[in-house]
Amino acid sequence: MFILYAIPAGILAGFLLGGRLQGLSTLQFRWAWVFLLGLAVQLVLFSDFVTERIGESGVPIYVGSTLAVAAVIAMNLRIRGMPIVLLGAVSNLAAIIANGGYMPASVEAMQSLGKSVKGGYSNSSFVPDPALPWLTDIFALPSWLPFSNVFSVGDILIGLGVVVVIASAMRSPVSPTIDGPATGPATGPAGSPTAPNGPTGDPAAPDSSAA
Repeated sequence: MFILYAIPAGILAGFLLGGRLQGLSTLQFRWAWVFLLGLAVQLVLFSDFVTERIGESGVPIYVGSTLAVAAVIAMNLRIRGMPIVLLGAVSNLAAIIANGGYMPASVEAMQSLGKSVKGGYSNSSFVPDPALPWLTDIFALPSWLPFSNVFSVGDILIGLGVVVVIASAMRSPVSPTIDGPATGPATGPAGSPTAPNGPTGDPAAPDSSAA
């Protein structure tokens, strides 16, 4: 849920830097459908109904969907801010793989939110003596915030990268839209420009028809 706050923060930063929402239309994100599919899989995977039933089968699904999302991010590194997002995704993936397909959550961080670590397979699980503990979910958003949850260093990097992506895109120049046909100087029968003073538009040119 940490990412939910990065999106409005990026829009606000974009406005403060003189950007416009129309600039977001300049983003060209390749393989977006794979990215969205990976996120959708994780939303379903970590719903209460699924986590209570899937057990160890959730490990390859979680790792595989995270790898797919990270691969799409890597394909879009030309977008400003995406390298930061990739660093965060790799940090989270390293913690997940190092802990057997689980993202360990700090008991203290969960308790600060009045929550307990869920049983079954979950994206925030209790792992005794976790590997790479500094990359796990050791932080917590304030409990009074909507959708407050625990988060990791990787989540911070992903959020920061999303802010940069949005703010930078909002500052991108947008090509003006032409509402009507292009207009130019009127042309005569031979295709040469005409003007009120004669065929050549030269006020000093004599009128040969006036002899």
